[in-house]
Amino acid sequence: MAEVYKVSIAELVNELSLEVVYSPGELDKLYIYNNDINRPALQLTGFYEYFNTGKVQACGNTEFAYLNGLDPEIRAKSLDKLFSYKFPALIVCQDHDIFPEMLAAAQKYEVPLLKTSLGSSELLARGIAYLNVQLAQRITRHGVLIEIYGEGVLIVGESGVGKSETAIELVKRGHRLVADDAVEIKKVSAISLVGSSPENIRHFIELRGIGIVNVRRLYGMGSIKTTERIDLVVKLEPWDPDRFYDRMGVDSEYTSILDVKVPSITIPVKPGRNLAVILEVAAMNNREKKMGYNAAQELLGNLGLEMEGTETVQNWTDL
Repeated sequence: MAEVYKVSIAELVNELSLEVVYSPGELDKLYIYNNDINRPALQLTGFYEYFNTGKVQACGNTEFAYLNGLDPEIRAKSLDKLFSYKFPALIVCQDHDIFPEMLAAAQKYEVPLLKTSLGSSELLARGIAYLNVQLAQRITRHGVLIEIYGEGVLIVGESGVGKSETAIELVKRGHRLVADDAVEIKKVSAISLVGSSPENIRHFIELRGIGIVNVRRLYGMGSIKTTERIDLVVKLEPWDPDRFYDRMGVDSEYTSILDVKVPSITIPVKPGRNLAVILEVAAMNNREKKMGYNAAQELLGNLGLEMEGTETVQNWTDL
């Protein structure tokens, strides 16, 4: 069964700087499980089919204009029915004056009532973006995540292959460390993954023969980053003379993580190879491909050859 994640209403209040008009209890013990925010315009008119009671509700100009045009008795019945569904919270936008009937219904059904000066569109955009990250499906895997020229590169491979040593060399060259050893990966949308480090090991790297070092203290704040989107997966593996390694970059390889396809490459490791420089080139080359340029395709075109690449997708468990 998939793990269910939650975020407290107190965290949402702090993130969006909301004013608490009414709270039935401690907001850090009241939770949100749905990453969407709904505007209950249809519900206020009496249409409750498909109404998801797990969503935070937000009322803006449209809802208040409708409620303001109702007789107080009808307005009270409409709001009473809405709050009877006991959703996580209701947010009043644009500092609208709260109807007494709204406050009474919130208190009756013990639903937190919040207020903001933000417009409804801005509130929904900021609130949904925040909830998408906090409630995202996630996994934690062994590896190193580092930002190279703005590209988030996830380095994986068996223990001892040189992931951390490569990362510290990249940091020395001006790039930024996100996570070492354990990488928390969140699926923040259908097409994007974001990685971070567990808080208790953040900024630390283990180097065999030296021990634990604190990257932030050694190289400064500019050497670290809290989160980064994963744009490329690089698998380091010991050089196998019997294995064929792609020399042209014609074939497209992807790694599937949480059902999101991420471009990936395999780099063989052997003495004398400068992995930091190779990863810098890999990051820049990946960015060029995203922008529509493929060096292998241009070279083959110059030679009068056609490019016939294949696509390979590996599941994360295969790495």
